[in-house]
Amino acid sequence: MTNVKSLLNKTESGFNSLEVSEKYANSALKWLETWLTDEAFKDYVPQIAYLIKKEKWNFLMDSFYQVIPFGTGGRRGLVGVGPNRINTWTIQASAQGHSQYLLRQYGEQAKQRGVILAFDVRKYTQTGIYDETLANPVRNLDGRRLANAAAAVYAANEIKVYMFKAERSTPELSYAIRYLNAVSGDMFSASHNLPSDNGKKVYDQYGGQLIPPEDQILVDEVAGNVTEIKVVDIDEAAERGMIELIDEQVDHAYYDAVSQVSLSDERELKIVYSPLHGTGLTSVYPILRKLDFDVTLDPRTSNLSGAFENVTFNIPNPEVIESFDNALPFARKVNADILISTDPDADRIGVMINHNGSWQFLTGNEIGIILTNYAISKYRSIGRLNRENVMIKTDVTSSLMQKIAQENGVQCIGDLLVGFKYIADEMNKIETEGNINDFIFGAEESHGYLTGNYARDKDAACAAIWLSEHAAELKKQQKTLLDDLNELYASYGYCHNYLTEIRLLGAKGMEQIGLIMDHLRNTKIESFGNFSVKERLDRRRGDPQPHLSKTDTSARNILIYYIDSLPETTAIKLTVRPSGTEPKIKMYLEVAGKPCDPERLEEEKANIAAIRRELEKAFMQYCYRLLEVDFPERGFLLFWQLPLDDKLKYFEIENKIVNLKNTADADARKNELEKLLLFLGANPVEKIDKAFKEKYKAGILKYLELK
Repeated sequence: MTNVKSLLNKTESGFNSLEVSEKYANSALKWLETWLTDEAFKDYVPQIAYLIKKEKWNFLMDSFYQVIPFGTGGRRGLVGVGPNRINTWTIQASAQGHSQYLLRQYGEQAKQRGVILAFDVRKYTQTGIYDETLANPVRNLDGRRLANAAAAVYAANEIKVYMFKAERSTPELSYAIRYLNAVSGDMFSASHNLPSDNGKKVYDQYGGQLIPPEDQILVDEVAGNVTEIKVVDIDEAAERGMIELIDEQVDHAYYDAVSQVSLSDERELKIVYSPLHGTGLTSVYPILRKLDFDVTLDPRTSNLSGAFENVTFNIPNPEVIESFDNALPFARKVNADILISTDPDADRIGVMINHNGSWQFLTGNEIGIILTNYAISKYRSIGRLNRENVMIKTDVTSSLMQKIAQENGVQCIGDLLVGFKYIADEMNKIETEGNINDFIFGAEESHGYLTGNYARDKDAACAAIWLSEHAAELKKQQKTLLDDLNELYASYGYCHNYLTEIRLLGAKGMEQIGLIMDHLRNTKIESFGNFSVKERLDRRRGDPQPHLSKTDTSARNILIYYIDSLPETTAIKLTVRPSGTEPKIKMYLEVAGKPCDPERLEEEKANIAAIRRELEKAFMQYCYRLLEVDFPERGFLLFWQLPLDDKLKYFEIENKIVNLKNTADADARKNELEKLLLFLGANPVEKIDKAFKEKYKAGILKYLELK
């Protein structure tokens, strides 16, 4: 029998050794006591006792100090034991609160119209955290099990459940909600996060994610009004007709709906497609095939797998250029024109282009710029362009899209808060007014796009169609998408957009993020390094006032610095916000140049990018000083998504790496190097090699004479 008092006393003593506030420590202890004593958590107790025995205080603190919050994209985070982890309890508690919310909002309609559940490829297989010899409720926990756990709750609340019988994409879920006239839906996914994560995104009856104040009403229901989680046996519920599997009819209806967004019949293009082990196999690939594109699957990344084993860093994110590493050799081998990839739930798209024999990566903003101009040009050529047309983007998405739209007589809603749900909400307003045919395109910088009226979340499939047919048209002119982009830059001015971050983990990280934002908000700052601040905009002070809800206040936790222009620029903007779904503070930088002669464009790009790098370093160092961190200049060469603690730890062990050269045996050098870099996870050398090479003039493996 577990001695709860002894375990709690030991934990309290351990928490006292951490640099966290008393508020977080007390909250963690309260939740630990609940999980150690409540019958509902009995299966988790052996692993909790193990963690306490091993004195994993930081890990326990982060696992128990809060209930995993509802952010801009729903609930997302590490799978594991505790209220601040994704597990069947946090999912079922959410489903119970969601059921209560739906029944209050829709009454009998909620029961009859029901909810739709979808899941992607994720499966928790991480080792080295918990005791592998003990039973563990989160071992091999995947999206299907989470969906089943939620289904058992909805059905117990007499809400009809429609479930996809296999992995499907987020945009198909959004479509299915509208197609089947459901009141809501859940997507079990952690999008592009590491394999250790999972989560749940909640959708409304229109197929979009909830916005304030509705998301707050749901959060309050989950956090404050769940006194009992109702559960029914899912087999029994299926027999009663409460749980119904969705058949291929929805797939084909979705394929037809997406296919209708095509604006060109050009198909002479060789495409290689990498789903990054995800559900694009069930959406992007069959849709491109349906439209008669010449598309070939990358053999290394086209199996459904939550391990993302053939993706560098195991980060299946099209925003990260390294995610293309293992598909690119195949694209080269078959002499493809374009390489397309999508994240695990297939709502984000990434692109690389074979440009004159050299493969070039496009950022999310660059894809958006190209698609904005393509759509407007096509609408004009087919007689659909008019003064009522509208495109929509978020505030941190490239201002060049707005400039192109406005100079072509197209309205642009361009100042939305971060999150595609705000784009979806604007689409709903346009549809309610009866003007949805005037909507052209919605875009956000994080590689998310939507056109048409079939869904209310971003969809890689529609973007893949436009990119592919536009690239095919350009190929006939012996041009590429990059040629098209460069012509736009020369005409309108090079607009350089860049995203970076400081990743700060755990309860301590939450406090550090708060410290940075509070300082920036409450301090009049004249300049960052050599960059003078012209104006600061605090989105918390904008309309509406008062805020609609706490979630509205959270979404508006954004500061925008307008920097004095330099002779080479027309505008410089820096936007700062904490992530709504991950433990980090994000910085979006935009430096806009002037129209120029195409012959001078590469020089112009280099100059503008150099200004951005200088501003990035000045601002980041300002933030690091707030954290009392002496951050080395070479730190900016480390993989940008590494947590700050890991970046600093690298510099602590760098001399140990250098000293491995004195180890005569190559195998011993290799083994010691692997041990030193274990904390960096997958592909550790690639994450630090640029910083090492900057000082030692050779990469780590070459320096240590290792293959």
